[in-house]
Amino acid sequence: MKKNKRTKKKKNQLSGLNNYVKYSTLAFQMIAIILLGVFGGIQLDKVVPMEFPLFTVLFTVLSVILSMYYAIKDLI
Repeated sequence: MKKNKRTKKKKNQLSGLNNYVKYSTLAFQMIAIILLGVFGGIQLDKVVPMEFPLFTVLFTVLSVILSMYYAIKDLI
């Protein structure tokens, strides 16, 4: 009986650890996608000079949308 309780407790701990790793990895991937979009937009704005940083704003919004899509797809 005690052995069965120990294995259930261990499985619950591993399940919690797996969830922690899954969600923290997802957060880092979302951050990476957004940072790449912002960096790409800044670099394009340096190449194509305009008064308004159009590419930075556009790529930032698109990268946020892409990272949210990726997160929702991964969670479902």
